Amino acid sequence: MKNILVPVDLSPVTDAVMTHARAMASAFGAHVWIIHVAAPEPDFVGFRTGPQYVRDHLAEQLRKEHTELQAMAARCTQEGIRAEGLLVQGPTADTIVSEAARLKADLIIMGSHGHGALFRAFVGSVSQQVLHESNVPVMVVPAEGQRG
Repeated sequence: MKNILVPVDLSPVTDAVMTHARAMASAFGAHVWIIHVAAPEPDFVGFRTGPQYVRDHLAEQLRKEHTELQAMAARCTQEGIRAEGLLVQGPTADTIVSEAARLKADLIIMGSHGHGALFRAFVGSVSQQVLHESNVPVMVVPAEGQRG
């Protein structure tokens, strides 16, 4: 195993996902690719680039997310694990699957929030979609409330 893709949503489940990712990377000497998929740019009807205050807010949010990813990668590096943080925009599940292919991932480790059937019926589940579309193994780490 050479490459592990770790999609994170920067929610509370992220810490558990990263704990498992560091353990797997240490065991196999793998490179960790920490990825956060940010929402695509909003479409502004009648605006070429959107109002300045909206662009400023989005830019600040992306900077914050990028900083968090770099901190996660730095922690891996401190533990002797090769790691890089990537911030990309696009539809979440499709982007995760395409980045896994581009980075030649041997494993995807991601979290699940444990929403109920009604939520999944109306909104869907990113982890379920990745499981369905991925050509590589996917390890799903449950949210704290889902365990035992």
